[in-house]
Amino acid sequence: MTSILIADDDALVRAGLRAILAAEVDLTVTGEVADGTEVLPAALRQRPDVVLMDVRMPRMDGIQATRLLLEKFDDPPKVLVVTTFANDEYVYQALQAGAAGFLLKRARPEQITEAVRVVARGDSLLFPAAVRRLAAAYGPPDGPAGSGLTAREAEVLTLMAEGLSNAEIAARMVLGVETVKSHVGSILAKLGVRDRTQAVVVAYRSGFVPL
Repeated sequence: MTSILIADDDALVRAGLRAILAAEVDLTVTGEVADGTEVLPAALRQRPDVVLMDVRMPRMDGIQATRLLLEKFDDPPKVLVVTTFANDEYVYQALQAGAAGFLLKRARPEQITEAVRVVARGDSLLFPAAVRRLAAAYGPPDGPAGSGLTAREAEVLTLMAEGLSNAEIAARMVLGVETVKSHVGSILAKLGVRDRTQAVVVAYRSGFVPL
């Protein structure tokens, strides 16, 4: 069972998300908060697997709330940003802060539930075209990245940037899933990032994967 905390300042949005998630036998909503300042206390009490995080909230936005979760938890919940606009600079900042992916508020119910499942199992929810646009619009170039990667790791990172899951990368490269996981772990360590999403952002910002 995947437990979920909803953080959004719009009561109607919270009610809609709760109704969608409650209809699934493998998902449960443990609580709702209306501002980023309430996210950390609620997460410490409830220990959710996933936080559905609005990026624009009045007193503390979802970016800072995401950073706090990553600072205060040894094993933080996965953060799935819920946004109105895919090209919002706040979305890009949230991905840099450690969010596992983002989802549009107008997404269909089945897209929302699948997104929660994707991030809960440790995959990132990335839309390659959208991340490229965000990196091009809001991300000043980083220094070179990827120079220390092996040829196999570089290929894995390129496929990660295409939005492929570990299982999909394994099938494309004719490798075992555990082997891919090992490569991903090595990539994260070499790039100095904590998750797949940040690795992909670095890949785009550095020019390792062309924008």
